[in-house]
Amino acid sequence: MSLVDFSADRCTLTSPTALPLAAGFLWNPHMMIHMTARGYTTAQFMQPEPSKYARAQIMEAKHFMLPEQGTYAHHPGRFFYVKDRETGSLFSAPYEPVRAPVDCFAFEVTPADIRWTIDRPGLRIELTLTLPVDDACELWEVRLTNTGKRDRQVSFYPAFPLGLMSWMNQSATHDPALGGIVADCVTPYQKIEDYFKNKTLKDKVILLSEQAPLAFETRQARFEGEGGLHKPDAIMAVQMSDGVALYENPIAAMQFDHNLAKDESVTHRFLFGPAFDEAEISRLKSLYLSEVGFAKAREAYAAYIAAGTKAIDMDTPDPHLDAFVNSWLPRQVYYHGDTNRLSTDPQTRNFLQDAIGSVYVKPETARKTLLKALSQQHANGSMPDGIRMYEGAELKYINTVPHTDHSVWLALLMEAYLDETDDYAVLDELVSDTETGEARTVRDRISAANQWLMQAVDQRGLNFIDQGDWNDPMNMVGWKGKGVSGWLSLATAHSLRLWSQILERDGRDGSAFASAAKAFNEAMNTHLWDGDWYGRGITDDDVKFGVKADIEGRIYLNPQSFALMSGAADAGKQQRMVDAIADQMETPYGVEMIAPAYTHMREDVGRLTQKFPGVAENGSVYNHAAIFYIYSLYQVNEPEKAFELLRKMLTGPNDEDYLRRGQLPVFVPNYYRGAHRQHPEASGRSSHLFNTGTASWLYRSVIEGLFGLKGCREGLRIRPQLPATWPSAQVTRHFRGATFEVEITRGRPGLTVDGQTMAGDTITDIVAGKTYHVQVGV
Repeated sequence: MSLVDFSADRCTLTSPTALPLAAGFLWNPHMMIHMTARGYTTAQFMQPEPSKYARAQIMEAKHFMLPEQGTYAHHPGRFFYVKDRETGSLFSAPYEPVRAPVDCFAFEVTPADIRWTIDRPGLRIELTLTLPVDDACELWEVRLTNTGKRDRQVSFYPAFPLGLMSWMNQSATHDPALGGIVADCVTPYQKIEDYFKNKTLKDKVILLSEQAPLAFETRQARFEGEGGLHKPDAIMAVQMSDGVALYENPIAAMQFDHNLAKDESVTHRFLFGPAFDEAEISRLKSLYLSEVGFAKAREAYAAYIAAGTKAIDMDTPDPHLDAFVNSWLPRQVYYHGDTNRLSTDPQTRNFLQDAIGSVYVKPETARKTLLKALSQQHANGSMPDGIRMYEGAELKYINTVPHTDHSVWLALLMEAYLDETDDYAVLDELVSDTETGEARTVRDRISAANQWLMQAVDQRGLNFIDQGDWNDPMNMVGWKGKGVSGWLSLATAHSLRLWSQILERDGRDGSAFASAAKAFNEAMNTHLWDGDWYGRGITDDDVKFGVKADIEGRIYLNPQSFALMSGAADAGKQQRMVDAIADQMETPYGVEMIAPAYTHMREDVGRLTQKFPGVAENGSVYNHAAIFYIYSLYQVNEPEKAFELLRKMLTGPNDEDYLRRGQLPVFVPNYYRGAHRQHPEASGRSSHLFNTGTASWLYRSVIEGLFGLKGCREGLRIRPQLPATWPSAQVTRHFRGATFEVEITRGRPGLTVDGQTMAGDTITDIVAGKTYHVQVGV
């Protein structure tokens, strides 16, 4: 039996121990849950700020999701204990916290739910987790089956620790009228004004059961007793004591006793999540907590997931890649664009780049994103550090630190959106901004953003960095007001060049922006070309970094990528850059962001140098940066290197790679551990974080780079760049309401459409609803 069985429909892990952090994720517009194979979770919902309903044992400081960090006994989890009342033997599903041996284990992630099948001697337990579309709650279905040769007397205990809900006020009890355990708390606050904000918060957490329990326990400490979560006293007793939590950490635990004949099954359904009051609890119970309610919720959720349509279906010599791109990658792209990563103030760069992916799966979302972002543009043309998603939302955390790159992404999104939709009418859309109330066209606003970039420069013509650009923790290069970003200068050149082309295609004069792009490229070649690659920037103290003279942080990936995109690097420079990256930055798990990684603080660069070598921005295989490079390689016709690095982004397909990276191939993670030449024993480990701008750019690189199926004003341009090892490939492209069945064959010249030889490489006069049969040679 293979460790991982992977297809477009499902991914199944067959061991509870080999990949201890392996996980899948589900979401709806109101919540998200990251669920590990062993039973631990990270979940949050919006009210409207992100909130938890199952917490750690101590009051957590505000931080990002940290799925790479090891879980622990009291990490939030969803545990289902089963006890044999005759023998006293105990196990828990999915695996934690008892960790009892199993005969068979299957953790199955599908696009619309997460499932487990666990076989123990004489007993099978099947778990299914899904979400509704319109509410923040988890729907759990559990089926117990006697697979042995004798009758079984078993006790079954769902046990969901709730952690420390509040240091001010917390309690829990079982409410028979509402049908489950209800925990209450008061969200802590200090400022009087916060009291009025908190009045609308959902301070209740519920675990509702379709069946009435025999007994319950809501006191975490009394539930565990001396046995801890691994062998809780409350479960080892004949019957739970119906304990009520009175200002103590609560747990939602229930007991059900069953006498199962041979081959007999019993099914339980549970609803877990936050609630505001008893009326909402009753509504949720009535709506979902039944066989019919669960079935309707599953059907609606499957339809919701399917609403994120995909742009391509591929059939290639790499079935593992096919499965990922045909199902899991567009799913991840859809999540980002649909939820804005469940943030009320997404970083502007993330907001706009996630929308690049939406262009291919839900283009109306990309359009709304563009208009929303422009409505918050500053009067001087610059973009804010974050986008407020509702009136009253505040910019928080990194969005309170001034960054200089946000205006760059407008033209990049605009290019992708217009190429896909040909919706040039959007350029004339009037947008009023919240700062001045002035109504200006989208065209004028993006021009203003680029003009702001053009003037935000030093005497060399390079863009100021302030306290960060795309690289957030590069916060001390320019905090005194003098430091500049080499990457941003190249990204500005790329933005200006794209915008000039868009204006020309729209019948406008884009020459001023084209000239400015050339000037930025020339400034980079004058001041930051270091002989074999471009430097990352120049500090407040006029020190170049990311150059050969540096022992650490000698070469950065992003400037090289955007030098290829912007046209700064000629053919000779391109080859030297590619060679330098291959020699210093490539690993078996992808291409690193920085090499060598920093090992100590460098105060003229910033806090990224304090991060552990090979982690996150400090020299990891940071996939967002890596996909910029891959995309840029396709732009300069380097398909072999591009595909080699693209393929390394996907975990698997062999067990050795799964074990090394530690994750399932159902999403591309934020990063894999890097510093391969410094810490080879750790390199390749996944961060397990599925929030990443990588997804949009990866999907774009496959569609427009690998298969060369890129839209343009005239229609669909076809310029495939298959790797040399592929003799052929078939791909279905959904584009502007039409379907293109494309057969790509090596060695066959020309382009034919419906049997007719075409001049050039572009299919024009596309008719929505029509299917085109296309043959193209490479």
